Amino acid sequence: MALIKTENLTLSYENMTVIKDMSFEVNSGDYLCIVGENGSGKSTLVKALLSLKKPVDGSITFGDGLLRREIGYLPQQTNAQRDFPASVSEVVISGCLNSRGIRPFYSPREREIAAENMERLGITELKKRSYRDLSGGQQQRVLLARALCATKKLLLLDEPVSGLDPMVTAELYELISSINKSGVTVIMVTHDMSAALNYASHVLCMTEDNWFFGSLDDFVASDAAAFMKGGAVRG
Repeated sequence: MALIKTENLTLSYENMTVIKDMSFEVNSGDYLCIVGENGSGKSTLVKALLSLKKPVDGSITFGDGLLRREIGYLPQQTNAQRDFPASVSEVVISGCLNSRGIRPFYSPREREIAAENMERLGITELKKRSYRDLSGGQQQRVLLARALCATKKLLLLDEPVSGLDPMVTAELYELISSINKSGVTVIMVTHDMSAALNYASHVLCMTEDNWFFGSLDDFVASDAAAFMKGGAVRG
């Protein structure tokens, strides 16, 4: 059964329809890249997948035991977020907030999960450092570790390499790929077509008046790929 399935999904932004009759599904182990034009509804779709926006029509269903609160989310960073005055360990363990519920303190197991994910992302030695003092690449590793604390099944990443230099970008892509290969499903919004072609198992390509969903091979053979690679879309 699909982890996420949309059927005839229609979404609006500021009373304007930005997505109409969209259907696709994400299965366990998939690596879905969402690419497309600015204004095509990518951000609106992300909000809908996080249950922060209700469909105008159609449906989004979760299967295979996935709960909405179990999606690990890495958003685009704002300048204010980059200046967040907390320690690395505090930021990472905050990914366990949904599982903590109304308990006033994190459990020993939740602290273990945070430690395991800091080790997994190679940031254990940074755990006492202030998040605001880290480089952009280090901050993204911290946020990825935080997202992993929230899930064992699905990561939703919104432009995770934005603003990073090429070497750090390549390292982060490899980390995300290794996480996917370990069994965590990945949905990544990106403007980087090379990343989609190198890592994705499936592609959702969105334009202002159309959309395409299929396997990477199907996408490469499609008119949508030719349109994207032609340079008409970089957003």
